[in-house]
Amino acid sequence: MEVLVILVPLALALGLVGLGGFLWSLKSGQYDDLDGAAWRALADDEPATPTPAHPADRP
Repeated sequence: MEVLVILVPLALALGLVGLGGFLWSLKSGQYDDLDGAAWRALADDEPATPTPAHPADRP
């Protein structure tokens, strides 16, 4: 039973740290655009055209 004197405040402190981290990330805009990264991964980029190293190689 004596261990509860340590574990209960420790659990409450860790819970408050987690809640504080969540509120901080919410305030900083971490959850504003949840679908943007998923759509960017699916979007096709234009293929990069390699530039010739020498001007004489250009058509």
